[in-house]
Amino acid sequence: MSIHSIPVGPAPFPLAPPSYLCGGVDKVRLVSLATALPLAERDAMEPLSRRVALDQRQSLYGQDEPAVSVFNVTSGALSLYRLLPDGRRQVTGFAFPGDFLGLSMLDRFAVSADALGPVTACRFERLAFMDLLRGQPSLMMHLHEIMGHELSRAKDMMMLLGRRTADERIATFLLGLRERYVRIGRSSVTLELPMGRLDIADHLGLTIETVSRTFARLDRDHCILIVPGGVRLVDHDRLARMSAH
Repeated sequence: MSIHSIPVGPAPFPLAPPSYLCGGVDKVRLVSLATALPLAERDAMEPLSRRVALDQRQSLYGQDEPAVSVFNVTSGALSLYRLLPDGRRQVTGFAFPGDFLGLSMLDRFAVSADALGPVTACRFERLAFMDLLRGQPSLMMHLHEIMGHELSRAKDMMMLLGRRTADERIATFLLGLRERYVRIGRSSVTLELPMGRLDIADHLGLTIETVSRTFARLDRDHCILIVPGGVRLVDHDRLARMSAH
């Protein structure tokens, strides 16, 4: 059972959320500060939000479940994937703090969202969220911009799975991850990889063996340095040349 399928009421939150100062008063901040929304628009969303917490491998929502919620990731990372009719898994992407999930108008979720480690998120009941958007044109405009970025990422992913070598796919993946980390204020040199090699393989259309060999080769060629929990980008220019092919 996913967190999405469990009713969430105004009970005490599983984890203490971060706080911020508003008019000199310490106030609970639920909506992620990493999101690209202005502070006033986050304030408008706060009363509708309920905080949820997941452990590693726990599902936020499942493929084909009724899409009655919208989520804003506040900490941690999730893998987004589809199970194909033949049983294979296609990882369509990864969600990080600031990302919104469930913004499409589909009646059911097209993918599943599983926690790669401990995750917290804000959950909004979709009908109430849509009512808020109708009364907040600027918020709707900003969310359209966010959805536009998502569509652009999906297009880039289709190009990535075209006629590219394993080295080029891995380089493009790492540089894309770096750009996302920069946007949420994380280190852009040493990249945390909360996803495993199998997740990366299922995302890039490679085998786990190919992913492992490619990481090892890039490390041996001094393009990257494999460190505990991630990689360090050593030769950014060379990676950029590979990703541009």
